[in-house]
Amino acid sequence: MKDKLLKLHKNAYVPISKFPVSACVVMKDNKEFFGVNMEDASTRAGTCAERAAIDSAITAGYTKGDFKEINIMVSSGEISTPCFVCRQMISELFDKDSIVRCYDIEGNFKEYTVKKLCPYPFEEDDLK
Repeated sequence: MKDKLLKLHKNAYVPISKFPVSACVVMKDNKEFFGVNMEDASTRAGTCAERAAIDSAITAGYTKGDFKEINIMVSSGEISTPCFVCRQMISELFDKDSIVRCYDIEGNFKEYTVKKLCPYPFEEDDLK
């Protein structure tokens, strides 16, 4: 997975931050969907790599509960976790015991479950 994520970094569109992020969601049937982060001049309308990968899977017809794991790589020597917008999306679509694997540029990683990474999610019941 490390090599796939590293290769994707060249596709990121990051003219402002120069901080490419790549992601791969793996479905329960082992199909993979990829995403990279994209920025724009307003800095508010960009897309995170995690959500780009998730969006690709949803576009292909997958739905809540079909997701097995997500792998994310940042372009630094530090391992980073997803932003809270991405955590919200992950917590809604993935099972609570699904794996979130976060890599640094060298391929070192930390592994979390969705429940550990998102212990207090905003859920459908919160809308009632």
